[in-house]
Amino acid sequence: MSYDWKDKVVLVTGASSGIGRALAVELGRRGARVGLTARRAEELLKVAEEVERAGGDALALAADVRNSAEINGVAERVRESWGRIDVLVANAGMSTTTAATKLQAAEAADVITINVIGVVNSVAAVLPGMLARRAGQLVAISSLASFRGMPKSGAYSASKAAVSTFFESLRVDLSKSGVGVTVIHPGFIRTPMTANRKTKLPFLLEPDDAARRILRAIERHARTYAFPWQLASLVRLMKHIPNAIYDRLASNTSFRD
Repeated sequence: MSYDWKDKVVLVTGASSGIGRALAVELGRRGARVGLTARRAEELLKVAEEVERAGGDALALAADVRNSAEINGVAERVRESWGRIDVLVANAGMSTTTAATKLQAAEAADVITINVIGVVNSVAAVLPGMLARRAGQLVAISSLASFRGMPKSGAYSASKAAVSTFFESLRVDLSKSGVGVTVIHPGFIRTPMTANRKTKLPFLLEPDDAARRILRAIERHARTYAFPWQLASLVRLMKHIPNAIYDRLASNTSFRD
């Protein structure tokens, strides 16, 4: 069955850069109507222009996903403009590369609040409308880092594991509601989050490539999608190896440097 994005209204959080920007522009190429939100209003406007040049319609609405009132306002503005929200892509997130020996509570709290509470706020803002129409799709951008605790990634790995588990619960709860649930586990993507790494990242993908892969998963209503397959396979294997072996292997990696 073909998937007609020209008939879709999509809300993308964290749309000002990285995967969010790439998804928004690719959606524009496919003719979608795209609501864009992030904290940086000026960057959002630039992305909105890119979406419209690509052939889509765009609505740029600056907001902080940590603030439920703000993200509720964004969802309401999108519905006022286009009548509904068909797809939410909960992409807004942040990462750190702080080792446990230098743990900073405030920094970890920022990561967890943006990555987890931001997703919850975004879902809560769009789900009632989807339930009323018995149609829609919730999509979360998690990470392969959610499968195990990665070095120098305590808060990030924990936050993405929480997002994945939250969405799994949503999928079960909403199985008969008409609302689909998809969780995406990307590997390394060339974004501001991966910039300035000293070590070469394995199977590094460009944002445009990642966006196309993610949209294909959304189109087929995948429950989960992990990519690239080479890294996803390795991470799945690592999930099942004994802790002592994992600890030794993980302590010798430097991808977060």
